[in-house]
Amino acid sequence: MAAPSLPLVTCALLLLAVACRAHPYWPLELAYYRDKCPQAEAVVKSVVGQAVHQNPGLGAAVIRMLFHDCFVEGCDASILLDPTPFSPTPEKLSAPNNPSMRGFDLIDAIKSAVEAACPGVVSCADIIAFAARDATYFLSNGKVYFDMPSGRRDGSFSNDSGPINFLPPPTSNLSDLISSFAVKGLSVEDMVVLSGAHTVGRSHCSSFVPDRLNASVFSDIDGGFAWFLKSQCPLDATPGGSNDPTVMQDFVTPNTLDNQYYKNVLAHKVLFTSDAALLTSPETAKMVSDNANIPGWWEDKFKAAMVKMASIQVKTGYQGQIRKNCRAINY
Repeated sequence: MAAPSLPLVTCALLLLAVACRAHPYWPLELAYYRDKCPQAEAVVKSVVGQAVHQNPGLGAAVIRMLFHDCFVEGCDASILLDPTPFSPTPEKLSAPNNPSMRGFDLIDAIKSAVEAACPGVVSCADIIAFAARDATYFLSNGKVYFDMPSGRRDGSFSNDSGPINFLPPPTSNLSDLISSFAVKGLSVEDMVVLSGAHTVGRSHCSSFVPDRLNASVFSDIDGGFAWFLKSQCPLDATPGGSNDPTVMQDFVTPNTLDNQYYKNVLAHKVLFTSDAALLTSPETAKMVSDNANIPGWWEDKFKAAMVKMASIQVKTGYQGQIRKNCRAINY
């Protein structure tokens, strides 16, 4: 039998490449660890479930961690790296993450449990993605669950300039928000939907006091809500200072992942300028209204947006490594 001609082989390879890229999760895949570590996702879910039961804030923290990781260097667990003499200022020390980012110890606990089951197999990047998915499930009382594709590798570069350059600050206006998300391949609707994660977790007062409660700055914040926040927050709150307490982001259902955030936006009872900005265009204001008023609408969209965000600039194959310790690269 004659060997296939070069043109036919080339055509077949091209078709295979197109088919792979057409896969909805390419270059990631569902159940990536089914043969290498079939219990991996169950182990992550168990550890996250116990942690969220004891402290719901840790669930909010790992959801935020996924966002902060993926927007800087892609979803590669670069946010977990500790400082070293060769890299003294990693992402976790950057202003958007320090001192507000939590959940590092939880990721350590998950990694330890996964390593006990399958040493050297599951990446820290996938652990963050799985943990964020499972935190979503537990905080929503099982209402928001979705499959998370995996196969990410861990990165080896982390610098404190990344979060400053790519993470939209809470003072962002709508144009800034749209641009920040567009750079990462996320749409306006993705941005509005992912903002709904502000329905859980806490915020330091310094993140919103200057531009939301300062009498010399215009703010559309509800008067009664502003009065309440002033009773909780020093007006001279400074990041990292002893006068910078935290408050719930959603005072109605603070520990439940639901669509209450959008109702709060409509009522002008949200903390950040970036939250209030969602009402500054007819397009995004309608999205806010739909998410607030149509049962199940936001939850379904949040599932898809989380998977999409968790696929930003992923490293696969030889592009990264499987860290033995999530806080340090392998040497």
